[in-house]
Amino acid sequence: MEFEVARISVFGNPNIGVYIFANDDFALIPPGQTEKVVKTVEETLRVRVIEMKIVDSSLLGLFIAGNNHAILVPSIAKEYEIEKLKKEVDLPVHVIPGRLTALGNVVLTNDHYALLHPEMEGLKKTISNALGVPAETGTIAKIPTVGSAAVFNDKGGLVHPEVSDEEAEELSQKFKVPVDVGTVNYGVPYVKMGVVANNKGALVGEQTTGPELARITQVLSGALGRQ
Repeated sequence: MEFEVARISVFGNPNIGVYIFANDDFALIPPGQTEKVVKTVEETLRVRVIEMKIVDSSLLGLFIAGNNHAILVPSIAKEYEIEKLKKEVDLPVHVIPGRLTALGNVVLTNDHYALLHPEMEGLKKTISNALGVPAETGTIAKIPTVGSAAVFNDKGGLVHPEVSDEEAEELSQKFKVPVDVGTVNYGVPYVKMGVVANNKGALVGEQTTGPELARITQVLSGALGRQ
């Protein structure tokens, strides 16, 4: 099936990546979205939409990380939120300790590999076991919040434009997908802010330009690897 891409905003905000988490089965979105937004998320990513909050916040994409093997939530999540998640999703839900609670910003993963914030060295084994992938610490373009600086699925990786060619090649080898640089929402280099993707499609912030959209589609649809 064709890789779908659509522009949306959440609460009128183009930084959709801080609000939404998605894998190939479901998307977690904050309550209060319009019917059009919910339908666009469902149809573009071809997933079930679950409305909820985490840490009593709408910033699901900021606090939650994961892949198609497991979901990671911070230890500051409310017990009832964790229980709801466990009931709603057919995947293990792991509570990750530590002071770095914005897991969406500090964990970058697909179904092959995970790159973690440099200060998460002591959590490498825990996260590796949870996600079912090798995990290492590092930076992207010298940025420690690796989850904010890139978006990966199992077809491609879109990364911060200041990444070096050598670094892009290394990321490509570890995540096992083609990698290219890009921006979102009219020049924002922290691509996670404005992109939510799985292996079926991608959502981008409404301020994303045509050339940005073309690049995002090419990279995350796997078209780079077919050239």
